[in-house]
Amino acid sequence: MLSAIQHKLILLLQLLLVVTYIIFEELIWEGIAKPIYEAIHALKILQRIEVKLEHLNPSMILVIFILLFAIVEAFGIYAGMLFVSGQMLLGLVLYISKIPIAAFTFWLFRITEDKLMQFGWFKWVYEWIMKVIDWIKSSEMHQKTMAYLLQIKMRIKAFKEKYFSGKSLFIEKIKQLYKTLKALLRK
Repeated sequence: MLSAIQHKLILLLQLLLVVTYIIFEELIWEGIAKPIYEAIHALKILQRIEVKLEHLNPSMILVIFILLFAIVEAFGIYAGMLFVSGQMLLGLVLYISKIPIAAFTFWLFRITEDKLMQFGWFKWVYEWIMKVIDWIKSSEMHQKTMAYLLQIKMRIKAFKEKYFSGKSLFIEKIKQLYKTLKALLRK
């Protein structure tokens, strides 16, 4: 049986994993990386590269994938070090600059997944990561957090519709105030 301290440490670890996953999935992937991935996927030059990758040796694809993955992770780690050292702007720029490379790496993974899964160790690591993600998503903490975030999104949407829709009384009052101030400043 787990002691109270062990239980609290496990909950803390789970909280960290859930928060990290939500930040990456909801903010970074959905907000930034997925649109970049979709733009990359639509590029005609990459469609030609996709055809060439079909004929490439699985070992070469693995080397390319691991190299790109290592670059993305190194950028992320270095960006984190910059954040911790107080160089927030530089860390943010570095982190943002890694997103297109990560999106390209994800694109490469998706189109060469069959070849990459030929390597037993690679398949095992991928399946293990997917199990961890499934565990995080199925946790009560994740589900409650996502439900809470959905409520926040709905409230923001309702607020926007109420105060910032085309015929909002609030917007009309702001426009009238702006026109009045503008007229006063012209005098």
